[in-house]
Amino acid sequence: MSSLAIDNVGLLITNDPSLGDGALGEVRDAAVVFEDGVVVAVERAGVEADERVDAEGRCVIPGFVDSHTHLVFAGDRSVEFAARMAGADYEAGGIRVTAAATRGASAAELERLARERRAEGLRAGITHVEIKSGYGLDVAAEAKSCEVAAALTDDVTFLGAHVVPAEFEADPDAYVALVCGEMLAACAPSCRWIDAFCEVGAFDADQCRTVLEAGRAAGLGLRLHGNQLGPGPGVRLAVELEAASVDHCTYLTDADVEALAAGPTVATFLPATDFSTRQPYPDARRVIDAGATVALATNTNPGSSNTTSMAFCIALAVRDMHMTVAEAVRAATLGGAEALHRPDLGRLTPDARADAILLDATSPTDFVYRPGVPLVRETFVAGRRV
Repeated sequence: MSSLAIDNVGLLITNDPSLGDGALGEVRDAAVVFEDGVVVAVERAGVEADERVDAEGRCVIPGFVDSHTHLVFAGDRSVEFAARMAGADYEAGGIRVTAAATRGASAAELERLARERRAEGLRAGITHVEIKSGYGLDVAAEAKSCEVAAALTDDVTFLGAHVVPAEFEADPDAYVALVCGEMLAACAPSCRWIDAFCEVGAFDADQCRTVLEAGRAAGLGLRLHGNQLGPGPGVRLAVELEAASVDHCTYLTDADVEALAAGPTVATFLPATDFSTRQPYPDARRVIDAGATVALATNTNPGSSNTTSMAFCIALAVRDMHMTVAEAVRAATLGGAEALHRPDLGRLTPDARADAILLDATSPTDFVYRPGVPLVRETFVAGRRV
């Protein structure tokens, strides 16, 4: 088997304090060696390997782990976005617009669009991605969406409980029953996770509990959208059910923060969504200082966060959420891996999957110091350049 070394690395971020300095495990004048798709060694610069990439003193970090995306959709909502920028409020019901377009698209068209978005994310350093359904909202379209997502990742999430479709508006509990029955049965074979949108205009806590418990009975792990548009029960429900992650966390009470700090659930922040919807940014400092685990994700979707740039999310997290650069980088890499229960991702340590980003920078601080500048020089997934 052949080996590949990224050598002459000025600053290597390992995310393992036992390998280097600080919380990020920083190693200077380093090399990282890949073999058979995994990291086999972190060394001083000057190693031998079958293939050598000269970093020329640049920074190498673990690949971004994007633990919350909606890559499978058709249609466009730029008009809605422009209206929101002109002062209109964000409402969860806009999801129905995308659902109509997605239902009408073929599996081949959805796969083409999703692959284009995935390729865009790879160019931006996202080496692993979670992908949700949720823009089909009927059995056939949700199953189709999950199958398309499964061709791109092994972290697929069934999100039939994204919003109540128009045809069930008069009887949302009947839609919940459909999600928990025929729709779940059709989608579960393609999925690892189940999710629900716990929010006014979407689903209440009881409905979300029903959906998540049905998913758990079907063998799926739990995730939850919560506390995006205002205070609500989502965070505490997620912690109670020991969900892997509760995402958005824009409006948090003291009780929510205490629950996150005491439980296993990762608080996943989606700052590009708050940017796009003009919501307040979460106070990540408060959550981190309480001792909770946090992640950053892009929430790529057509309505409220049409970006695949984790670098942009890092810049927002530092500028507007009171995170340090080190905390934001860790949240976008190891935090995302923890939100997906993936110990093989988010770090550059022996036996981890060999996912790395070679930056056109000497430090990840440049994500914030030079916002908007494309800093990803090369991306490696499972030890291969992509």
